[in-house]
Amino acid sequence: MTFVDTNILVYSTAAAAPFHVRARAALGTLAAEAPLSLSRQILREYLSVMTRPQPWGKALSLSEATADTAFFLQRFSLLEDGPMVWDALLDLCRRFTFGGRQVHDANIVATMLAHDERRLLTFNDADFRRFASVIDIVVP
Repeated sequence: MTFVDTNILVYSTAAAAPFHVRARAALGTLAAEAPLSLSRQILREYLSVMTRPQPWGKALSLSEATADTAFFLQRFSLLEDGPMVWDALLDLCRRFTFGGRQVHDANIVATMLAHDERRLLTFNDADFRRFASVIDIVVP
């Protein structure tokens, strides 16, 4: 299984976005190999990004963006947050140095680890490099 980061969803759905073709190709290739997963955090981040103007495109309406998330929920496995994820996050806090906005990235890793997922598809490999000893980072 491969966990899909927000930027992959954003780039794969917005035709004018940078890396659009690469994101779509990576999703297609990896989905053929094994199931793809995401979390509600990723869905919230998608809503946040897509409902505000971007340099490469206008904002989606909230109903358009939520329709996209409904599609994602049909296509991807959902890894739920909860006590196991919190425990994994606390373990990461003890093992690695991060803070501020990086806590959100750490929570993605915690979600993955709590569900025995080790592979992350993202264009933001720099954000996750500190966790490379516990996850595999795949950049399209």
